[in-house]
Amino acid sequence: MTVTIKDIASVTGVSYSTVSKALNDSPLVKEVTKRKILEVAKEMGYEPNLAAKQLVRKKTEVVGLIWPTIERIVLATLVTNITQAFKDTRYSMILSIDPMDTAMETFRKFQVDGMIIFEDDHSKVNEEITMPFVSYGVSGKKHANHPVIDANHEASMMKAVEHLVKLGHKHIAYAGLLQTKDQLQLEKYQGYKKAMKEHSLEPFIKEVETEGLDWFDGYSAVKTLLEEQERPTAIIGGSYDISGGILRALQEQNVEVPKDISLISYDNIPQMANMEIPMTCIGVPVDVLAQEIVESVLHRIEAPEKEATVKKLAPTLVERETCGKANR
Repeated sequence: MTVTIKDIASVTGVSYSTVSKALNDSPLVKEVTKRKILEVAKEMGYEPNLAAKQLVRKKTEVVGLIWPTIERIVLATLVTNITQAFKDTRYSMILSIDPMDTAMETFRKFQVDGMIIFEDDHSKVNEEITMPFVSYGVSGKKHANHPVIDANHEASMMKAVEHLVKLGHKHIAYAGLLQTKDQLQLEKYQGYKKAMKEHSLEPFIKEVETEGLDWFDGYSAVKTLLEEQERPTAIIGGSYDISGGILRALQEQNVEVPKDISLISYDNIPQMANMEIPMTCIGVPVDVLAQEIVESVLHRIEAPEKEATVKKLAPTLVERETCGKANR
């Protein structure tokens, strides 16, 4: 049987309105009375009527997250961290991996207070969205008229190349998705080329196009690369999954890591430490990224701003066992 505010009022001997005020932590109720009411409510198993609260506040305290997939380990890890970050707030999160139009229609039905949108092309973001939202992607696009959380892929590549150059590497290859409209992936490749130029180095003669972001894509691309007469002394992998495939391909060809070829991976997630060889990685730590996304959307909900804001985050390089000094 559902316990109501009137039931609590009957047991405590106070008015219905006093119980209501106490449950809402009103300063109009004496502390001793408030404590008694809260103790009785807990003993009776009272649960607040969320629908009624939402009606009064005109808020659901729910945020919708539009995500491309949870199949890739990195994205699943980020979603998990975003969910965890919401636990420290009064908000809850619902996830949709449907196309954007379908997801937004679902969120309208749930009357969410705001949205987080993962979008590699901001031109796809509907400019008619009226609810508060932020997106995770690449900033600097003229059509981005909303808050953007940018993980700063270019700065990541700059740090990765700089780290390898300090170890004496000159023949540095980048393995990732090159022929794509995905702005997140393109910025990594462009950042790599920019970094090589700043260090007066030429991009490695053989471009390593993975044609995808999965483990097998990295594995296949690097197996092909190893058939070339000239090999790099270091490889930067474009993602956790790609780098896992690269590492296995190198091992199968009896290429010692890092003695023969050093390896750095994009994506700063805890799983990097548990690879066959603990992987040196670059990127914004996934827990930091999740916290920034959640704080930004809640700020947008609670203090709406019309103008676009961009937050470029600072990547961190974590040294482990896959990088060493150049052997030539």
